[in-house]
This record gives sequence, C-alpha cells and structure tokens, in this order.
Amino acid sequence: MNVIKAIKSRKSVRSFNKKRVPLSIVRSILEVSAQAPSGSNTQPWNVHVLMGKSLQNFVSEMAEEFLKNNNKLKLERLNYMKKYRNPYQDRRRKVGWDLYKILNIKKGDYKKTLKFHSSNYRFFDAPVGLIFSIEKDLGWMSWLDYGMFLQNICLVSRSYGLHTCPQAAWGLVYKKANKVLALKKNFTVHCGMAIGYENKRNKINTLVTQREKIDNFCKFLN
Repeated sequence: MNVIKAIKSRKSVRSFNKKRVPLSIVRSILEVSAQAPSGSNTQPWNVHVLMGKSLQNFVSEMAEEFLKNNNKLKLERLNYMKKYRNPYQDRRRKVGWDLYKILNIKKGDYKKTLKFHSSNYRFFDAPVGLIFSIEKDLGWMSWLDYGMFLQNICLVSRSYGLHTCPQAAWGLVYKKANKVLALKKNFTVHCGMAIGYENKRNKINTLVTQREKIDNFCKFLN
C-alpha cells in the first residue's frame, strides 16, 4: 500500500474483530514508525505493548477505574482547549453527533454515553493495545515529535491491513495507569492506541469525518 492510499484509508476504528495480530507484525510496525523525525533526534516516545493476558488484565482494571470514578477523574494537563470556540467547536460537535446518531445515543442519555466512553478503556476490544508515556519535563516540541510517531503507527498499520484508533482518553486515567504499568516517577501516560482488524459488521465504523477544503486553511504565496 502506498503512502497516499494509507493516509486516505486511515480512519479511527472503534470495533475490531477477534483475529489475532502476530507479535512480529506489531514489532515491525513500531520499528518502522520509530523512524519519525524528532528534534535533535531526542525520540521522546515510550511504549507499552499489551496483548493476551496482559491486555485483559490491564483493560479490566482501567475500565473499572473509569466507571467507578468518572465523575472525579481529571486530566494531568490540558488536552486541547479549556473552552472550545469556533471553528473547533462546530467541528467537534459535528463528529460527535454523527457518531452518536450511528450509536443511537440521544442527547442527555448519560447511561449510554458512559457505556460507550468506557469502551475506550477496553481498546474497543482490539487484540493489541498500546499505551504511550512521556517524561513530564519534556517541552511542547517533544509532544509534537510524539504526534509524528503516532501518525507513523497509524499509517504503517494500514500497510498490514490493520486499522487503529488513537485515544486521548487514556490521559484521564493516568494516575491508575501510571501505577499499574509501574512507570518511573518522571513518566506519565500520554495517550493510547487500539490496533487490530476492522469489524466491518459494526455500523460504528461507517462514521465519515468531514475535512476542510484546502483553501480554508492554506494561503499560497507566490
């Protein structure tokens, strides 16, 4: 699969089938993805690969943590914006309501919403879960570098016929995750990613996200 096809076919998949992903493929994906650029070659990424029993045990603890304490959980740092404004708010609402329409979650149905959100902490039943951690004193450019590493994983996965779902949600349970993974004091969970084969029978994977036209975000200076 060439890189353009990989980019165009990449999407966030939220339901996976049970087909096993060989460890050799996961290793290959991460080895290739580690070619991502980083400032002064600092390579700020650290990854926990969860499969089999380790995955089952981890998601069991994390889903329980979320369902038990969701009203009290707070992010360690600001994920996106303290208060959304347009155009970001409109884009966010559009994809949110499109997804909830597919899931038949009505406005104000907190029970269904909570159940859906909790599936994040099971990696949407993917056979492979990745948890990414970073040292807390690294600056914002290192976080930018990390994003290029994550994007590489998404694209290289497509070359193996796999799909992914990058998940910022893991930052909400960072305290528990840091403890369970026995991270060193200066490290913290950054985000996660589900990897596996798409469950094409689940309507949730039919979600299509709209993208801005290039002239809305680019200025071409001659």
